[in-house]
Amino acid sequence: MREEPTRSLLLLDSDPDERRLVSAIAGRAGWSTLGAADEEMALALLQGPHGREVKAALLGSWSPDEGPRLIEALREHRPGLPILVLSHGDTVSAAVDAMRAGASDFLVRPVAPERLLEALAANADRRRAAGELAPVSEKLAPPLELEQMIGAAPEFRAALAIAAKAARNRLPLLIVGEPGTGKETVARAIHAASLRAKGPLLSLDCKAIAANIIDSELFGHEKGAFPGAFASKVGKLVQADGGTLILDEIVSLPEATQELLDRVLATGEVRPVGLNGSHSVDVRIIATSSRELPEDFHAGLAERIAATTVTLPPLRDRSGDIPALARHLLTRLAQQTGLKTLSIGNDALSVLMRYGWPGNVRQLASVLFRAALQCDERTLTAEHFPHIAIQSRYTGRRTDFAPTLSKSSSDEAIAGAPGITLYTSDGHVRPLEEIEADIIRLAIGHYRGRMTEVARRLGIGRSTLYRKLGDLGIDTAA
Repeated sequence: MREEPTRSLLLLDSDPDERRLVSAIAGRAGWSTLGAADEEMALALLQGPHGREVKAALLGSWSPDEGPRLIEALREHRPGLPILVLSHGDTVSAAVDAMRAGASDFLVRPVAPERLLEALAANADRRRAAGELAPVSEKLAPPLELEQMIGAAPEFRAALAIAAKAARNRLPLLIVGEPGTGKETVARAIHAASLRAKGPLLSLDCKAIAANIIDSELFGHEKGAFPGAFASKVGKLVQADGGTLILDEIVSLPEATQELLDRVLATGEVRPVGLNGSHSVDVRIIATSSRELPEDFHAGLAERIAATTVTLPPLRDRSGDIPALARHLLTRLAQQTGLKTLSIGNDALSVLMRYGWPGNVRQLASVLFRAALQCDERTLTAEHFPHIAIQSRYTGRRTDFAPTLSKSSSDEAIAGAPGITLYTSDGHVRPLEEIEADIIRLAIGHYRGRMTEVARRLGIGRSTLYRKLGDLGIDTAA
């Protein structure tokens, strides 16, 4: 068996406890860590006998004064070394400064272990881009409402139509989609469009919480319930009473926790760990998952949350939406301090449309953010995205390649054609029935599932609308 090459992380952080924590996390993925308390020690390690094994560097803090000089010093000895930055505080302005100084990626404290490992993997292998600048680019603008979401692809409009109808009730629902497709964005939009909009909106990342404390986070606990429980804790379900709780990656919940959550949804009663009594709650659960619920998932809970399922298509399946998305994201970026208004040329849009976007919309936002930071002109061109072509050429992953677009479809998308896809990938006009279904889905999403308003705006009776929904096979559940 061939031995795996040694991968070392150069960690520059003056806090020994932080160095130990990061070392333990990196060790999970086979990284060895060379810890340095200051710049002098970091440079000595980089030039030492194990310096060639260093595949990435991590700066444990960011200073606008010292950070750029430190990056320059590291790059002087290793020009191509990926340099990641951890920072507190104003994430957008700090990220702009760090990226302009030459940082490869930017992470926000406290960083989840999975996010740190994802960033290390992405930056050590320059063909990968999943996660690049994701936490920053996602904080760049206020959340969108359902009718503001960009996309004309039939599958995407169908998903928004279901989401719009689901917003009108209090039943649990499941949002399924690959990482980066916008599951949390849609979940927050559903809450904002619901009668619970004035209530609390909380989220819990199930994959980021250790199995032995997930019950405490979700249900709460009483003082003395277990070793280390020095005070009582209110769980997320009680905190979200009257509002919505987003459970990100619900498939990561332990089996016993799934059973307890199913009981809460059935009874409306939450029992904190160590408490004999319970709390009555009225909370809506919106669960997300990057894959379909597995067969061993709790049957009762699956039935409750998946009765209404919103399935978000990957970006590679709606390449025609990329021009409108790119322009929209650049507009949002321009609202941030330190970033300017940029247009994007047709040559650049063509490059972006030919790529498969394994990181989906999140990756597109991150790539545009990086390009905007590095652009000295007023227009982004194909030359600002050389890494996209490199990743497409050298990775063997199916998700790195977009399906072939017909020239007419591509030209329409770049020109900003109306939000209905008229042509198939081979250049032929789509059947009238499919186009009509798309228009109805678009209207349902735009008018937030208010079917009377949908019928009125389409110029048909309500009964005619429901007949068409049945004839066209459009899902009206929710």
